Amino acid sequence: MRDGAEGDFADFYSATWPRTLAVVYALTGDRGTAEEVAQEAYVKAWSHWNKVSRYDQPSAWVRQVATRLAVSRWRRSRVAATWLSRQRDHETAPPPDETTTALVRALQEIPEAQRRAIVLHHLADLTVAEVARIERCPVGTVKARLSRGRTALAALLSDQPADEPNGAPTHV
Repeated sequence: MRDGAEGDFADFYSATWPRTLAVVYALTGDRGTAEEVAQEAYVKAWSHWNKVSRYDQPSAWVRQVATRLAVSRWRRSRVAATWLSRQRDHETAPPPDETTTALVRALQEIPEAQRRAIVLHHLADLTVAEVARIERCPVGTVKARLSRGRTALAALLSDQPADEPNGAPTHV
């Protein structure tokens, strides 16, 4: 059982947390942000607990600190968003073409290890040795993944039915 200042603060925290969180949540509209801000306010309260505990309404002090922290966070995010919008090119990227969309869909269909090898080697232009270093596996393993992945992609991207490789019937 806790006693002294730690026990007093623990009791205070338990009793006041729901209301503090509700106030900050109402300000931010995001529960995760509200929890972070409220926790930060309680950290400040704990670091000044000898003084704060003597206030008539220490819970009001915590809510005021949390409110100020939420407003400061909102202002910082607005300033950052404004700065970013000024730094960014205002041209938008064109949407992906049909080939890119088909490739991405096909990549999602093959095993993850093969997908990583193909993307790193063919799209990120890394050598087989660099892919092996990143994947922490032998070069031969990367080569096998590339080979199997290309074969699987070829089948997925082919216009021909799976039972007729190269357009030839499978039975004679």
